[in-house]
Formats: sequence, structure tokens, C-alpha cells
Amino acid sequence: MHKRKVRRAIKPARLVALGFAAIIVAGTLGLMSPLATNSGHGTPFLAALFTATSAVTMTGLAVVDTPVHYSVVGQGIIAALIQVGGFGIMAMASLVGMVITGRLGLRTMVNTAAEGRALATGEVRRTLMATLKVTAVVEIATAVVLAVRHHQGYGDSVAGAAWFGVFHSISAFNNAGFALQSDSLTSFVGDVWIIAPISCAIIIGGLGFPLLAELFRRVKLQNRLHRGKELVARPAPLSVTARTTLFATPVLLLVMFLAVCLWEWNGALAHLHGPDKLLAAVFQAVTPRTAGFNSVDFGEFHPATLLVTDMMMFTGAGSAGTAGGVKITTLAVLLAAMLAEFRGERWTSIAKRRIEPAVVRQALTVFAFSCFAVAIGVLAVMTLDPHFATDRIIFEVVSAFGTTGLSTGITANLSAGSQGVLIMLMFLGRLGPITLVASLTSIYSARGYEYPVERPFIG
Repeated sequence: MHKRKVRRAIKPARLVALGFAAIIVAGTLGLMSPLATNSGHGTPFLAALFTATSAVTMTGLAVVDTPVHYSVVGQGIIAALIQVGGFGIMAMASLVGMVITGRLGLRTMVNTAAEGRALATGEVRRTLMATLKVTAVVEIATAVVLAVRHHQGYGDSVAGAAWFGVFHSISAFNNAGFALQSDSLTSFVGDVWIIAPISCAIIIGGLGFPLLAELFRRVKLQNRLHRGKELVARPAPLSVTARTTLFATPVLLLVMFLAVCLWEWNGALAHLHGPDKLLAAVFQAVTPRTAGFNSVDFGEFHPATLLVTDMMMFTGAGSAGTAGGVKITTLAVLLAAMLAEFRGERWTSIAKRRIEPAVVRQALTVFAFSCFAVAIGVLAVMTLDPHFATDRIIFEVVSAFGTTGLSTGITANLSAGSQGVLIMLMFLGRLGPITLVASLTSIYSARGYEYPVERPFIG
């Protein structure tokens, strides 16, 4: 009996972490350039690092006024960081490799699967191509609608309107929350031609790339059927991930919408009337789970609304996509495990599919680690900046970890230490606890023995 240690090559999870870190460093250097700012003086290191991390992790938190501080060059760097961070470092590299060689190597597929975390190696190529097509269609369509509206409705130049559309379509689909207005989207609170396209892009992007690819393939198969073409096989039933995400998404949107209406109808929304108030409530229901845009000031929200928003930001949206948080499927698996335990069932199941114990452990690990990270983050910021209200600090920390980007307005006023805490939380939230821990583990241990079984008392 012995313990055997085998040293491996760079692990896929570590490669993903290093890739994100490298892009953040490159983005930081780019934003520090005098060309990236309107003043021509460059951005201080911490502010540039914070912005680059926020962009790559698709968070949207900022310590400087993006449209005022950054030039078009700087805004372009931010948009590029968002796009690369959203589509994924390994996914980008895989697409380049496919274009050059015409194929996707096994190692590349393993690296990309590690980044997606919900992808089987054999699904990587199909998912990449389907995701690329969906991304292009949604971002182009959103950009066109926004550009036309901004040109015709607000008198912007063709070039300015085009940049407005492109930047916000990238930011919306990738759930980043960066905007080219100092007040985010508050000035467009009642404009359905701005709010609706951005909301749709946010929801679609938050579903997760595997789900988008699965839906894309089903649409293609249905089109073949309608054209009378013969199929080799009928479309398979939707996966558990797809069914869970598609069911939970409207439910969570409704819960957040009702919370906003309940506590903010005569509060933060009181200055609005009629359809504008309803549109604002809908948008505030869409954006908290992943996106970070806002059309009303979250600093004016009731503490109860902030608490519900905290829960939505912590939950996030679909797996292996642009969303942060612990993800819908993680909570679904934990809820199913609880129900199975209450019923005395041996196996955890969702939608008549048995969930492997390893998946349940993985979900528990993600949830517990995330709770621990948020708790440590809150304690750290409370220690460094004790003069801010606790509910505001919790909101900023959860927003950073959930890569949401919503703020009550205190981020720019936090100390350098607290901003450093938020940077680490954004990075952790984007990678995910499992990927980060795996990337830090360089030695694989395989035991040639098993420990005796014992059942400790629980509860």
C-alpha cells in the first residue's frame, strides 16, 4: 500500500486561469496608455487593473467614469476585453486554431472543455461553432437596433450611433454592464427601443453557451424537417441543464420583478409614470442576475430589494456562459438532493434523470466555497472601510463575486485595499471555484487503499 504521486503537464484548468490573468495584465497595460484616456495622462495602475479585471470577468464595476475618463481607444480596449472574456480565452484560441489548421486537436478540446466546465470533450467543436453563430447574430442584431435608435431618436452622428450600438451590444450579450453613459442606462429608462434589445441580449447571453448550442442544433433540425429532408435521427430530448435553465430563468425574472414592484413602486420608481414605471421594473428584474446595467439608481433601493438582488446576483444564470454566480443548475442539483433526502430516496434526480453523486458533491463544493468567499470578502471590506453601511458592502461584494456589476455607488469611494478585494472576487467569480482550485493543484494523488467507513451524526 502506498501513495503514488504523478506530476503532469500544465493542467487545463491552470491554463485557463493563466489565460485570463494574461489578458487582464495586457488589458491593464493598454488602459494605462495615454491614448486610452481623454486627458492623455493615462490611468493609474489600480484603476486600470480594476477596469481590466471587471471587463474580462464581465462584471461592470468601475472606479472611474468610463465615458468621461476613457477615450474611444480606451473604450475599444474595454469592449475587446469583454468580448474575449465572454467568449472565453480557450474558445478564442480554439477558433483561431480551427481557422488555421481546419481541425480541433484533442488537447485544445480538453482545455476548452475545462474552461466551459459543463462541456464534454466531444461537444466542444459543435458548441464552439454554434456559439459563434449565435453570438454574431445576437450582437449584430442588437447593435443595429441600438444604433438606428440612437441616431434617429437622439441625433447622434452615424459613427457615434454605430459605436453606441456595437459597444452596448457586446456589453449586453456578454452580461458585462459597461455603458457609455455616466448614469448607465438611466437616461433611457422609458425608451423601449433601447431597453428591450439590451434586455433580450442579456437574457440570451445568460442562458449559457451549451444551452444556446443545443437550441441552435434543434432549430436546424426542425428546419430540415419543415423542408422535408430526411434526418438520420430524431432530435434528442432537451438535456437536464437546458430544461432546468429554461424553467428557472422566467421564474427568477418574475420573482425579481415582483420584488421591485413591491418595494420600489412608490420608492425608487415613484418619479416614473405609466409604461415607463413598468418598463423600469422589468429591466431591473432582468439585469441583477448577471448584467449590471441599471435604468434607476440602486442606491435609492429599499434594503429588502437589495437583499433580493443579492440573492439573484449570487444565483447567476446558465452554466458555461457569460454569467457569474453559482449558476442555476448548481442550486437545482442541491434542491433536488434536499428533496431526495426528505423523501428518503437513494438517488438524486431531476426531470426523470438520475444525478451522479459526484455532480452533487461538485454542486455542494461550488455553493459552500462561494458562500465562504463572499463571507470573507464582506468581512475584509467591512474591516478596511467600516464607515460604509453593511447592506451596501454586502451588495458590492456579491456583485463582484457574481460578476454582475451593479453598485449602490460606493465602489469608487472604497479604499485601495477594498478595491483589491473586489478584484480578487471578480477573478474568482469568473473562473469558478472548481476551476480555480484545480488550477492551483499541481500534484495528483491516487490512493491505493480505502479508509474505513463511519457515519457521523448530522444535524
